[in-house]
Amino acid sequence: MNPLKSRLLSGKFVTAAWAELGHPDIAEILVRHGWPTVLIDGEHGIGDLETWVAVARAVEAAGGETLLRVPDGSDTTLKKAMDRGFRSIIVPMVNTVEQATRIAASCHYPQRGAGGIGRGYAAPIVRGSDYGTRPDYAVQTANDDVLLFVQCETPESVAALAEIAGVEGIDGIFLGPNDLAATMGHIEDMDHASPQAAFAEVEAKVRGAGKLLATVPGGGRDWATLREKGFNLVAGVNDVSFLVDAARASAQDRDAQLGTQTAPTESVARY
Repeated sequence: MNPLKSRLLSGKFVTAAWAELGHPDIAEILVRHGWPTVLIDGEHGIGDLETWVAVARAVEAAGGETLLRVPDGSDTTLKKAMDRGFRSIIVPMVNTVEQATRIAASCHYPQRGAGGIGRGYAAPIVRGSDYGTRPDYAVQTANDDVLLFVQCETPESVAALAEIAGVEGIDGIFLGPNDLAATMGHIEDMDHASPQAAFAEVEAKVRGAGKLLATVPGGGRDWATLREKGFNLVAGVNDVSFLVDAARASAQDRDAQLGTQTAPTESVARY
């Protein structure tokens, strides 16, 4: 089985770093320095599918595991990502049961696809099957290997969440706290009581459905707090912030030594 999926289903708490810059070497550095699970951000990060495949190759070669957040939940996007070897997928902005059902179908071969539809068959010639060296891929392993999260980021999604989480083939819900707060009228104010109540509602509904729960830190919820709340996967740092923080700290150290003040002092959000 997909080792990341296996770890999550066995109850392990998994932490991840976001790869935003689309550079294989940066992703490899993350793996080799304490972040073996890398979440490639195809929604807000740099690059296209082939960029993300190159990043995934670097992560895997260094002994790490990847998830890919695709830019959208279209059938074409998902099928291409699956064929190119991604088996752990996060889909943003999923608001209805109908969306979730279509997404699950696109990520699975027809025996699990809704109404007999699903992934198109090209198993012997795609990277997902290691170019045909896994003869049991389409028949036995591909569907079970899929780890599929859909994101909850709007009040509409919260209202339908129990039904969304119940869709066959959806393994978990990824709570997007920044976007959920924003769509509730509290952008950059996750500490407000309204989004906080919505976060708690999401957590209760996902736990009630018996599905995996993922998110990012924020809104007064750090790594330890989220683990205590029952989250299974938390992606909390990113390569852009690492670089910005290091550059700022170095510039401030330089300015302190030289008696100048040219470095910016603003803090950078982790996500």
